[in-house]
Amino acid sequence: MEAVPEGVDPSVPNVARMYDYYLGGKDSFAADRAAAEQILQLFPDTRHAALENRAFLRRAVRHLVDAGVDQIVDLGAGLPTQGNTHEIAPRARVVYVDYDAVVCAHGRALLAGGENVSMLQADLRKPDELLERLAGLVDLDRPTAFLMLGVLHFVPDEEAYEVVRRLREATPAGCHLVVSHAIDAKPDTTPEALEIYRKATAALHLRTPEEIARFFDGFELLAPGLVHLRDWRPDPDLDDSAGVVSIGYGGVGRKL
Repeated sequence: MEAVPEGVDPSVPNVARMYDYYLGGKDSFAADRAAAEQILQLFPDTRHAALENRAFLRRAVRHLVDAGVDQIVDLGAGLPTQGNTHEIAPRARVVYVDYDAVVCAHGRALLAGGENVSMLQADLRKPDELLERLAGLVDLDRPTAFLMLGVLHFVPDEEAYEVVRRLREATPAGCHLVVSHAIDAKPDTTPEALEIYRKATAALHLRTPEEIARFFDGFELLAPGLVHLRDWRPDPDLDDSAGVVSIGYGGVGRKL
């Protein structure tokens, strides 16, 4: 990344740009790459986990397109990096939402000139305010997909359930909810991992598959339902040779 968007400090590592680096993208600065390499030294599986989550995003968005959904709101989106939702579904109206002002400034610079796509700074933990602001960008009276790929990892249970409840109440039947979530796949190393990520980002909330399934209350789980991300379907873009433990579970639900 050569040009520095207005309002972005390239000397401060940013988790969204670190994630782009794990994916092999180019929207990062030296400080981001240095921080990402530190994480990779401690947790070599991090890059593969990021690729798994991105592969799940591709499969989920393609599923939505096949279902005729043409409005997609990505909550906690981070950067709209290469291979993201607006490129997978170029005919859909796509709104990326993130609470981080720096991420949003950088995201708007990356999307400059793009049609049918925008970046909104908002906090999903304030769902009524979020819905009010989204009303000017998408038609919430029509089927809409809400992606939560990663964002609920950083939200406590009571807030997470309230967000999903309000989205469900405020939208018509036929809307979709897409969730991926970390699970406690390696109990012996989880405390160390959590401590690292508390310093790098925010507290990480690990949940069991049963706890994750409760986010889909009021939704019909679509095939293949709630599964390990890597077990959804084979993805030719993901090299499974590393043999690492999956980062968690994911699923797509349609509001009844």
